[in-house]
Amino acid sequence: MEVRGVLGSISFDGEWITITKTPVGQQPAPVRIRAANVTGTRYKPGTLLMHGYVQFVLPGSTAAGEKGGILHAGRPPYEDPHSLSIPRKSNAAAEKLVAAVEQARS
Repeated sequence: MEVRGVLGSISFDGEWITITKTPVGQQPAPVRIRAANVTGTRYKPGTLLMHGYVQFVLPGSTAAGEKGGILHAGRPPYEDPHSLSIPRKSNAAAEKLVAAVEQARS
């Protein structure tokens, strides 16, 4: 299952979550997270005016807070490796992915 986000995507194969961001410039390696290691998920659906996000919380780390400002308000910073901004059209896929990760966690 895959969710297309803003400048990247999140895929989940039942055990591993892979977050691939596509920035301008050097291509970073995708971030792989084992679903059993996730201690929490944060999901905020996108609206007509604002992008939403999907974020995974890992043990020993705190979730990156939402940024302020006009362009990036209401979502974690792009530099957070455990989150991805999503457009409104990806809300349904993101809900399914978060539900699948939550089920795999328990």
